[in-house]
Amino acid sequence: MRIPRIFSTEPLAGKSEVQLDEAASRHLVKVLRLGPGRPLILFDGRGGEYEAELIEAGKKARAKIGAHSAEDNQSPLAITLAIGISRGDRFDWVIQKATELGVTAIQPLFTERCEVKLSGERMDKKLSQWQQIAISACEQSARNRVPEILPPLKFSPFLDRAKEDTALKLVLHHRTQATLVELEQQSGRPHATLLLVGPEGGLSAEEIELAMARGFHPLRLGPRVLRTETAPVAALSVLQFQWGDF
Repeated sequence: MRIPRIFSTEPLAGKSEVQLDEAASRHLVKVLRLGPGRPLILFDGRGGEYEAELIEAGKKARAKIGAHSAEDNQSPLAITLAIGISRGDRFDWVIQKATELGVTAIQPLFTERCEVKLSGERMDKKLSQWQQIAISACEQSARNRVPEILPPLKFSPFLDRAKEDTALKLVLHHRTQATLVELEQQSGRPHATLLLVGPEGGLSAEEIELAMARGFHPLRLGPRVLRTETAPVAALSVLQFQWGDF
């Protein structure tokens, strides 16, 4: 049986034991049906992971912490994915796959064609849900650093912040002819990228023009128009192949 990987909300360094939160405890005890003595791998998002042993099973399980491994599996390319919020479970799927593909942070956006409305308690609940999806994806994919899910922004404030970003800024635009190879020839190999993707229906022509005026380079991923949940996965895969660790 594969050894379960569990994220700890408590810092692990310097501790001999840790009490796991209710979600992790429920997964270990109710879903995996593990009892005391079973091996675990724990990580707290600060780098590396720990061997561990389940010593108490229950609503709040406890684990004994063992040896630390510095293995990180973090991509050398820091990628922030800024993407228009899509309906249903599409956005959840994007967060899961983007985490598996090594993004550093995800910036949800309210864009012109975004049909999702979030505010107040509903927004807080969504943010918590999205962060938990990222944590679960890290547990599954052997990542030891959890990408940050940033609070949603409207498009204009996002561009204001992006203007000061030193990363290579890219906006997906299926009507351009620009490729990553051409961008690398112009700008060199980047240490970080900020990738902008639209929601269902894509970004409007005005939004793309505004982004380009703030330093975003248009990028095309072939001749076909990709769905909002497909485009970021394809783009992140290409970025990791070109400049990351694929």
